Amino acid sequence: MQDKLRVVIACDTFAPDINGAARFAERLAGGLARHGHEIHIIAPAYDNTSGMRVEQHDGADLFVHRMRSHKMPQHKTLRWPEPWGLQRKIAKILRDVNPDALHIQSHLVVGRFAVKAAKKTGVRLLATNHIMPENLIKYSLLPKFIHKAAMKFVWRDAGRILSKMDFITTPTRRAAELLEAASGVTGVLAISCGIEASRFANSTPTSNANPVFLFLGRLDDEKRINILLEAVASLKNQPNVQVELVGDGGERENLKRLAQSLGIADRVHFLGHITDEDLPGAYERCTAFVMPSIAELQSIATMEAMASGRPVVGADAMALPHLVHDGDNGYLFPPDDVEALAERLERILNADQAELDRLSENSLTLIQAHDIQRTLKIFENLYVGDTSQDSTTDDNSPAYTVPIGQISETLRSRLLEWREEATSLRNRAEDFGIESRERLSTQFRELRSEVREQLTDLREEVSSRAKRLRRKSKD
Repeated sequence: MQDKLRVVIACDTFAPDINGAARFAERLAGGLARHGHEIHIIAPAYDNTSGMRVEQHDGADLFVHRMRSHKMPQHKTLRWPEPWGLQRKIAKILRDVNPDALHIQSHLVVGRFAVKAAKKTGVRLLATNHIMPENLIKYSLLPKFIHKAAMKFVWRDAGRILSKMDFITTPTRRAAELLEAASGVTGVLAISCGIEASRFANSTPTSNANPVFLFLGRLDDEKRINILLEAVASLKNQPNVQVELVGDGGERENLKRLAQSLGIADRVHFLGHITDEDLPGAYERCTAFVMPSIAELQSIATMEAMASGRPVVGADAMALPHLVHDGDNGYLFPPDDVEALAERLERILNADQAELDRLSENSLTLIQAHDIQRTLKIFENLYVGDTSQDSTTDDNSPAYTVPIGQISETLRSRLLEWREEATSLRNRAEDFGIESRERLSTQFRELRSEVREQLTDLREEVSSRAKRLRRKSKD
């Protein structure tokens, strides 16, 4: 573990916001704080107050510097940081904290002014890009005919800010390639957002006896939740299928009207935001997790579903194929194709228990490559400029993409053992509170280490078999 570091993380969106960028920043900050580092967050205020306060996020105490902000009228949850005096305020924070590194989470407002404030300070600069202009353009109030030009401008602007960084990261290799091509920057590191898989462990097998399809995330246009509702409505021979939508957003009322018009309003449940304590249960009770989005740079929700041991069905778009390995832990479908999505859902609904177990076990297998402890270690190294070690996560290794098919009996036994132990520890942590979870973290790490050894053996075995098959096909 690194010596104690002081790190400032600058965010345009942070808890209590619920989205991928906010979740990543929160869990990164919480993990770093638990490693003994001093973490300061600069983020928009979520009410009329501003200033520095100690807030608890992800079970850790963080120094959070809230900047004055205003609600964006065209978006249900996001707030716009007040730019007047922002650079001066951030400069004072940097002088007072004297951090080892400044880590911005976007180039839009807070990140942009943080970079300006850090000029001539000598502080190490890092940026993690979670932004796709395509996700924001609808809320810009710009006429549709100039959207394409506006997106090009935003990408160029991103390149101008990001080119000043010592290190640029993004969650997947696909996202890194997109960022490099669109913004002109180079050397982008692919580092998974990471996940504490043990938090979502459960011993409940996947079942399609009383089918529930789950979506969790923002209810916004690019998520294409309407495609899920239309697909479910087309399953005329499956009248008992339920849909649970966890989250909120600008499309909520439109989706309610759509469910009504499709005749499935009684089967579509809008659960809104739920607590972190209730989150594992949402995944545990679903038959499969569905992510129809066309603009995911990773998808933390999909990773959480995998950690829960659930099959996943996702659009074959952006970075989702990095998580959804077609035929292994779920199925991909062409974006916006209602008929294709319905067919994939039917595969889940008609699968026997052995097939459901196979899909579930493969989700558990693949998620091990996204261990957040590895993510934290990489960022700790980057914060001090140490590039002597590999600066990418295990999901970017060639073995990660090799088809699994059926895992071995040995690995299945180890996965079941890990699942049972992790579930027991999770339940105990929930019973005794967050303090208990901290005391149990060492046991969690030991369990992950044992399973990871088994997974490494499996990947090497599968990779070797794949090479032999390729050689045979060439012969």
